[in-house]
Amino acid sequence: MDAVGSVLLADSLPVPADVVSVVADLLPLVADAVARVARIAVLIAVGVFLANVAVEFGLVERIAGFSRYLTGPANLPDEAGTAIVTTAASTTAGYGMLADFRESGRLSDRATMVAVVINTFFGFVQHLFTFYVPVVIPILGRETGVLYVGTRGAIALGITLTGVLAGAVLLRGEAAEAAADAGTRRAESPSEATDGGDSEPSESAPSDTEGDASLRGRAESAADSTWSTLRRIVPRLAVVYVLVTVLVARVDLQALSSEVAGPFAEVVGLPAAVVPAIVIFVFDTTAGAAAFAPLIGTTLTPEQAVAGMLIGGIVSFAFSTFKRSIPFQYGVWGPSYGSKVIVVNTGLKIVFISVALVVFLA
Repeated sequence: MDAVGSVLLADSLPVPADVVSVVADLLPLVADAVARVARIAVLIAVGVFLANVAVEFGLVERIAGFSRYLTGPANLPDEAGTAIVTTAASTTAGYGMLADFRESGRLSDRATMVAVVINTFFGFVQHLFTFYVPVVIPILGRETGVLYVGTRGAIALGITLTGVLAGAVLLRGEAAEAAADAGTRRAESPSEATDGGDSEPSESAPSDTEGDASLRGRAESAADSTWSTLRRIVPRLAVVYVLVTVLVARVDLQALSSEVAGPFAEVVGLPAAVVPAIVIFVFDTTAGAAAFAPLIGTTLTPEQAVAGMLIGGIVSFAFSTFKRSIPFQYGVWGPSYGSKVIVVNTGLKIVFISVALVVFLA
């Protein structure tokens, strides 16, 4: 058959309607996932570039001074302090910094995990003034809102302090080894003084042209390191996000969450009327808070309302882990280390939220 006949035959073959329907359904999902990946990639690029700039220009010492109250007892290097401070402005940028420091060998796997745990409270601070105070507290009312936000803050602080304690115990050997290496380098460096004790004449100061060239070179070096990191992270981030977005769209998460939230509420002694509010809270914190608000004072006490929202937080971990944490953490760290980060983060949150539930419902 000639080329023209092949084309005519191909044109005459109908495309199954179900295939067209599936493709039409998938295209918006893929587009949404790609847009989400693009936004995250920008934040990661900013975080990684700032990390490299901080290293190239010697800013780590200045920035890390603020966070040494945490990184010092946790035996973390100054680089971790830079990332922790950045997390208060952008969690994604902070994680991008930690990923870059780990990839470059400045942080060990264990030190990185400790820094991730310490980051928790700073991630809460980021949302405190942009979401909790202006949105959640007005919806829930002053008493319940402050109680809920304060509880979430206490949970985040507890996790951060757990990270500091873990670093004090687990990173003691690394800190001693780093101090010994620093001492060796100082001992091996040549003395700057002459035999007579007077310092040698200083060389003439670099010209403006030389200074500009040095600054440009450092900026280019930071940009090159950033591009190298992004080439490793963004492709796997895109693949995992697209796969998870498509899979989540095919599963009835509301039915699943209702089946999980109902028994939870029954076990802790909350009325059945709270289950729909918990289900809404699982998928949308703002709408969930609005669903709880009418129940406060009539069906629920403030303490019961906070307990219900905490249950919603626990239930949401099962879905947010699959929908958001796995794509993001796998993209940043890779599947192996990303799985460890997810297990540690989620496990600590469940433990501390469970303790809060016991306190509220005792």
